[in-house]
Amino acid sequence: MSHDHDHGSSMSDTALRVKALESLLSEKGLVDTEAMDELVETYEHKVGPRNGAEVVAKAWTDPAYKDRLLGDATAAIAELGYSGVQGEDMVVVENTPDVHNIVVCTLCSCYPWPTLGLPPVWYKSAPYRSRVVRDPRGVLEEFGVSLPAGKQVRVWDSNAELRYLVLPERPAGTEDMSEEELAGLVTRDSMIGTAVVERPAG
Repeated sequence: MSHDHDHGSSMSDTALRVKALESLLSEKGLVDTEAMDELVETYEHKVGPRNGAEVVAKAWTDPAYKDRLLGDATAAIAELGYSGVQGEDMVVVENTPDVHNIVVCTLCSCYPWPTLGLPPVWYKSAPYRSRVVRDPRGVLEEFGVSLPAGKQVRVWDSNAELRYLVLPERPAGTEDMSEEELAGLVTRDSMIGTAVVERPAG
């Protein structure tokens, strides 16, 4: 929520509350601030959707890597240095002109943290978890994704043993883009299946 008046700080109310809580816990010896800073740094800069985006861009530009990714996703993702807790057993499903994939965890919120970072709030919500199985097209419409009537929609249910990642379709008109530029187009939601990768404007 934005406010017109000045709080004397450029930090948001939420950030100020988090900072105050961190200070209080640190003063009481309940939190190691260096460990907390390292954890935040890891999930902001080393873990997150950009890891998955690099996997997708690599698959788009390297057919041999794509074959390995679709054959043994866990090993192929580990080739790029992304593995660990919540990402030990991965399966990558490919979107094509005929098929669109979408991922859910109907029991809780199993999610591939090493490649996608922290799960969005809506992914963990009961309405998403129940509705996407019954009405995937309706849910996709709410996310702004309109699919042709003849395109099949497949819903993949992640669990504690297996997590899924969607390999989105590469948008037309990106043939001259570098792997790094392509990675910049890939969003977290496109790797869950609730979005498609858009061609850059212009």
